[in-house]
Amino acid sequence: MNIILIGFRGTGKTVAGMLVAKRLGWEFIDADDYLEEKTGKDIVTIFEEGGEKSFRQTEESVIAELCAPGHKVIAAGGGAVLSKKNVENMKNGGLVILLEADTDTIYERLKSDPKTRSQRPRLTDRDLYDEIVHLLEYRRKYYDKAADFRVDTSRLTPEEAAREIITAFEERSSG
Repeated sequence: MNIILIGFRGTGKTVAGMLVAKRLGWEFIDADDYLEEKTGKDIVTIFEEGGEKSFRQTEESVIAELCAPGHKVIAAGGGAVLSKKNVENMKNGGLVILLEADTDTIYERLKSDPKTRSQRPRLTDRDLYDEIVHLLEYRRKYYDKAADFRVDTSRLTPEEAAREIITAFEERSSG
């Protein structure tokens, strides 16, 4: 069974996911990084060339491939839950854990993350804070529907978040 981490960017999917994978002795895969390797293009370029629709189509094939049975920790892209196919593949492929954080925490994390400007395309014409508010509100129902379990990372260190993820996985595996 895989562990699939979903949630908005800046909630800790990559950092906590790497820690979980290391502790379990599993492979960690960031779906966005995998998508870039597979296509030979960065996400910003994919968006520029074909728009969000083209990116989401490519993302669907990547999620389907990554969610095949195994022992992997997968950090899905923040918008992966917008696709019913992705949610179905994630739920069939393992335990889906939603990492959440409050808007201010996400904003502060993204402001200080060099990846935000260079590798994460803007999805609206709003400023960063308003974009976060808007997208969180829009995606909330999708995150809620996809999640088997949730961890609020707002006040947790990555190590604490990883512990909560492992605990959820162990409870699910033994139940």
